[in-house]
Amino acid sequence: MANITRFDPLSDLVSFAPFRNFDDFFRVPRTRSLVRDFPVEPDIKMDVSEDDIAYHVKAEVPGVKKEDIHVAVEGNQVSISSEVKKEKEVKKGETVLRSERYYGMQSRSFTLLHDVDSAKAEAKYQDGILELTLPKKSNGGAVKQLSIK
Repeated sequence: MANITRFDPLSDLVSFAPFRNFDDFFRVPRTRSLVRDFPVEPDIKMDVSEDDIAYHVKAEVPGVKKEDIHVAVEGNQVSISSEVKKEKEVKKGETVLRSERYYGMQSRSFTLLHDVDSAKAEAKYQDGILELTLPKKSNGGAVKQLSIK
């Protein structure tokens, strides 16, 4: 069985570090080394499983408050989005040596084989893991925003 991985054509543009030493000057630079110090936008990694009555989703959304996570279910379409705020400042005495900040949105949408009964759908967030229970429905339903417990 083959492993399925997500292809990201821009993953080599993630970090920037020009020639760390003199030998690197003569080497053909790879795209990855040109952008090594730029902040990386986090991804929402998830596992989706199903049984006879429901879909079960576990999504990694670390470092985010549950109030900043939004889950929308419309028919068989599920969307997860969150607002990410990351601040890291390294100081030596009173001089700031490096400051890294990232503010932005991350989102992930996917389509399921069966429509979801949005009235019975549940969401729970604990320790950076968002767990969704999405009961299957035989006919279409309305859009519902899930509240996270």
